[in-house]
Amino acid sequence: MAYKKLIPFINAENEIAANIIRKAENYCFAGADELFIYNYSKIEKEREEFLSALKEIGKRIDIPFLTGIYAGRFEDVKKAFYTGADRVVIKYDICPTIALVKEAVGRFGSSKILVEVDEELAFDKISFSVDTLLLKHVDAGRVLENKIQNCGKTVIIRDSLLRNDLEELMQIPGVLGVSTNYYENKELYKVKRKLKEAGIAVNTFESAMDFSEFKTDERGLIPCIVQDYRTGQVLQMAYMNEESYRSTCDTGKMTYYSRSRKELWCKGETSGHYQYVKELTLDCDNDTILAKVHQVGGACHTGAYSCFFKPLAKKDYIDINPLTILQEDFETIMERKNNPKEGSYTNYLFTKGIDKILKKCGEEASEIIIAAKNPDAEELKYEIADFLYHMMVLMAECGITWEDVTKELANRR
Repeated sequence: MAYKKLIPFINAENEIAANIIRKAENYCFAGADELFIYNYSKIEKEREEFLSALKEIGKRIDIPFLTGIYAGRFEDVKKAFYTGADRVVIKYDICPTIALVKEAVGRFGSSKILVEVDEELAFDKISFSVDTLLLKHVDAGRVLENKIQNCGKTVIIRDSLLRNDLEELMQIPGVLGVSTNYYENKELYKVKRKLKEAGIAVNTFESAMDFSEFKTDERGLIPCIVQDYRTGQVLQMAYMNEESYRSTCDTGKMTYYSRSRKELWCKGETSGHYQYVKELTLDCDNDTILAKVHQVGGACHTGAYSCFFKPLAKKDYIDINPLTILQEDFETIMERKNNPKEGSYTNYLFTKGIDKILKKCGEEASEIIIAAKNPDAEELKYEIADFLYHMMVLMAECGITWEDVTKELANRR
């Protein structure tokens, strides 16, 4: 189903990086569908600082973000994408040549490049090679609707909502969403529920089943197992009643029922260690909820990240989960880099520097090609493993993590 999107914008011009990052995180947790973060400064130093802040934002949020930058050349657009941005916005007013837009579209695709224009520019008469326009300074009404229809493209409207109504803008055919700063420090889930009540298709966090269909105990409680949505690590187990379940869906924050205090408690209200909901699933018997969350700080009252940290019994086994193996190997490599160990081959590579590491990566890549010509796959898997090790050394040397790589792969889906 196609949803209309609520896209908060953040003006990063003359703003310190810490504030930009904090706003981005707050919007992400509050229920934003996407973010639009821009800084159109032509000063090289300010642009580099902005790009650095975007990279940090890309590591901390898990919703797509658009970024608007001054693009004097194609290289500027490429750098913007390297931050983890889902799409890049080029401002028409300061774009040196429309050929730059065409070059960017040719490299990244018409869906990945947006052009920001004013309504006063008669945007419906200007030809762009992009799929979507970012439109600002609009006056809602029939004239705007006709212009959007005539331009033959989809539109995101950027508006502070001081003279226009959100519902009216969202209802315009061809409008994908509205980008605004009007709802800073507000619960966006509530805003979207009001939009849905007005008949506008928006992506709200709602339960597919009514609580009455759950199998609860005699007190009306159902157990909830909580997992880290990224790693799958089990964080805690708590109980929910109907009121806490509805509060969880309404706010996007895990809310439980305390059996000892006999009251609702929103996880993190006292400690600040909130659990922001990503997914809720019911088991086959309808008597247990599985919650996948973004955990801030530790889930346990002891300060531990997970409540489950007391070993009871363990059988030795070989863990072959590719996610944990690659991450643990990378962490070992980082440990060698930060705390050198005498006789370590990994430390030898770090000591020799980037040229030696690159040489080894090249050699191992060649070994993969040679091994692939051999009908026996045993040699190939060995060479791939060898290459992955040297590649992770290169990643550590260049300051790149597996999360950076997987985020980039996710952006390419």
